[in-house]
Amino acid sequence: MRQACRLSRVHRSTYCYRRKCTLDDHYWIEQLRKLAEEHPRYGFWKMYKRLRNQGECCNHKKLYRIYKSLKLNLKRAYKRRLPKRVAEPLQEPDKANEVWSLDFMSDSLSNGRYFRILNIIDDYNRELCWLQIGLSIPAESVVEALDHLIKERGKPKRLRVDNGPEFTSQRVQDYCQQQAIELKYIQPGRPMQNAYIERFNRSYRTEILDSYLFHTLDQVKSISYDWAEDYNHNRPHDSLDGQSPIAYAQANPINRL
Repeated sequence: MRQACRLSRVHRSTYCYRRKCTLDDHYWIEQLRKLAEEHPRYGFWKMYKRLRNQGECCNHKKLYRIYKSLKLNLKRAYKRRLPKRVAEPLQEPDKANEVWSLDFMSDSLSNGRYFRILNIIDDYNRELCWLQIGLSIPAESVVEALDHLIKERGKPKRLRVDNGPEFTSQRVQDYCQQQAIELKYIQPGRPMQNAYIERFNRSYRTEILDSYLFHTLDQVKSISYDWAEDYNHNRPHDSLDGQSPIAYAQANPINRL
């Protein structure tokens, strides 16, 4: 063997080399895909070290080549994992401050700039408790709105919301826990489980957002606040025996705040 290597000009260490790992690329492709699915926030080095800790024999340069071929090195959109939401029947509260419903709406000005609306209603008499309009309404603004309403109207037992990022934020969850308010999430893609505020949103959109062309945010606020005042005090509701939310509450004083 020594003479053969000398004549063929092949080093003996090269001739005697045996691959320590016989696994082909398909194996590493499956391993990387599995890790990317189970741990979508992992980067390359985290995956590499995890495989090594599991006793896998892998060269980091080869593994990175496969990692790039799978396009795992590109930024990926992550899907939020929501806890399981349980479907519950929509029950009409017997008195005020039993359940408040919250929801966001959006529209745009004439220049194309988007704005958002935060609506909060009392499910008992469909009263609009809060209407906030702004270019951005983060979770902190939701907490400030709830805090203001609680000081003014008292504390609700439950809040019914969808799975928007503001409502699922840790800030809102911590606040509700501190206030001993139950946070009830509807199932994703099931807006009918929050039917009271969805019905309000329809009225607000058809009568205001779809009926006017707004140039400034001040115009949106001025027209919306005037409409909200009329909605609470004068607009009849079929579900309230043709009464307005305020008139219905005054006609049932035993169930008021």
